[in-house]
Amino acid sequence: MRSYQAKYRKDLAALKISAVAFTDKGMQLGKMLQQNSEDVIELSRCGEGELYKWTEEKFSSSEALVFIGAAGISVRAISPYVRSKSLYPAVIVMDELCKFAIPILSGHIGGANKLASALARLTDGIPVITTATDLENVFSVDVWAKSVGLRIANIEAIKYVSSKLLSGEIVHYDSIFPISGATPKGIELSGPDDASDFSITYLSSVPNKILHLVPPVLTLGIGCKKGKSCESIEEAYTDFLSKCGCHPLAVREVCSIDLKAQEGGLIEFCEKHGLPFRTFTSDELSNVIGKFTPSEFVEQVAGVDNVCERSAVLGSGGNLFVRKMIFDGVTMALAIKEPDISEEE
Repeated sequence: MRSYQAKYRKDLAALKISAVAFTDKGMQLGKMLQQNSEDVIELSRCGEGELYKWTEEKFSSSEALVFIGAAGISVRAISPYVRSKSLYPAVIVMDELCKFAIPILSGHIGGANKLASALARLTDGIPVITTATDLENVFSVDVWAKSVGLRIANIEAIKYVSSKLLSGEIVHYDSIFPISGATPKGIELSGPDDASDFSITYLSSVPNKILHLVPPVLTLGIGCKKGKSCESIEEAYTDFLSKCGCHPLAVREVCSIDLKAQEGGLIEFCEKHGLPFRTFTSDELSNVIGKFTPSEFVEQVAGVDNVCERSAVLGSGGNLFVRKMIFDGVTMALAIKEPDISEEE
């Protein structure tokens, strides 16, 4: 069993994993998993009437849940939180005798299939993988998208791509950026007469039923008056993205001047959207090379003639993409940096 540890520890350490056991034998298995994974797994013993409370807490705070016990009770525990095809934590069920590890939710995007395989290897058990694309060794577009850093805007459309591949049909795609590497079997770049099955673009809209994969290539530069609320910045952001036609999933971070490092509304906005927030000094911004929209007022207040455009370019390491727009005391701009996308899964 120890020979497996080095190989599969990375798969476990990459996730925030919470495990729950129902019996003494289940706890023994859980402790063995903890030991073999260098304690990256948080383990709980489930007492009478505690399962649903545990599940409610861990479903939103963990990246993976491991139920050591019966599959039926595990399914009932998570069912209130599975409402539609969406992003969920990986959920795995293991029996207390270490025979099987079964992914029951978020097999691809959440990594449940991969995690179940790692857990099974650590216990000399068998991973029970039922996903058709895995069983038939067919290209999994969602696994590939995750591996190259693409974000999925419409998860429900994955089934249309997988269905065509499983039927032996050719799947066509278009991409706003060049893609390198060998093309997987059944995948072809769309020609003039082909309708795309999935589209790789930072733009906000694609035709119905086309899987929309969004590269996070945009850096949002923001300037704002002191005391601007999160609601005001949110309203400006919505209007801004609508005007430039970009999808919010394409935005990877927010940048500004260090004068705004403690701006409450801006910090709240970034936390709400899960966006990293970076700031730069006026000297750093002034040294950015390029043609930017100058403002005497901004220069008097901030010591640099433009905040949003310069901070976007400096944070991105790329090029100015959308110039400054003004929304009631909030300015926004976008910079873009081309990604390196490979077709090799």
